[in-house]
Amino acid sequence: MSPVWRLLLGSVKDLVPILLIISVFQVFVLRQPIGDLAALLEGAVFVVIGLTLFVYGLELALFPIGEALAHALARKGSLTWLVLFAFALGFGTTIAEPALIAVAAEAADVAANAGAIAASDESRGDYARGLRITVALSVGVALILGVFRIITGWSLPLMIIGGYVLVMLLTIFSPREIVGIAYDSGGVTTSTVTVPLVTALGVGLASSLEGRNPMTDGFGLIAFASLTPIIFVLGYGMVAAWI
Repeated sequence: MSPVWRLLLGSVKDLVPILLIISVFQVFVLRQPIGDLAALLEGAVFVVIGLTLFVYGLELALFPIGEALAHALARKGSLTWLVLFAFALGFGTTIAEPALIAVAAEAADVAANAGAIAASDESRGDYARGLRITVALSVGVALILGVFRIITGWSLPLMIIGGYVLVMLLTIFSPREIVGIAYDSGGVTTSTVTVPLVTALGVGLASSLEGRNPMTDGFGLIAFASLTPIIFVLGYGMVAAWI
């Protein structure tokens, strides 16, 4: 079976349970007919095709490129270029993350409806843009921390525990309105664009360094990418409240 057909079959298997759950609740729990069934099926077909092509593109190009660049930079022996590449990779993938774009736009609409910002397209755009840039910067910093952890052998559990202790402290002092957005921002960074490239960076770097095990040292960057956005957005909310 060719890779495309294998991925297509996998996409169908992933989507069918979701459609079944929606259909069961719509028909047997809500007891309402499924509206515009043709549009629903058409959308499902496009989702399957889009997801298949996206995952195929990741496997064909983006994942190998990320791992190869990590190998090349490690062999080059330049920590500066490695850190710059990690930051740029984290920032670039996150700012383009569809899940983050959706959450930022929704947060801007809610903030406008609640009177927290002006109810204009410009204010909504500025709010969403500021949130996206804050989260993207945080993921860039997260990958820098992850690179240093792989190089130095710092303890991943201690760093994660320390980070969440900081999250709890910031949660106490942050504006209540920003807390939920901050925690959701940590989740949306571990989505379709960010995860493959970040994982490739960690595995590629750990594979290139003597004394590092790709299995034990190459993973963990995703945990940083989930943690630091919470810290940054909570801090962003505190600074905005003071201003």
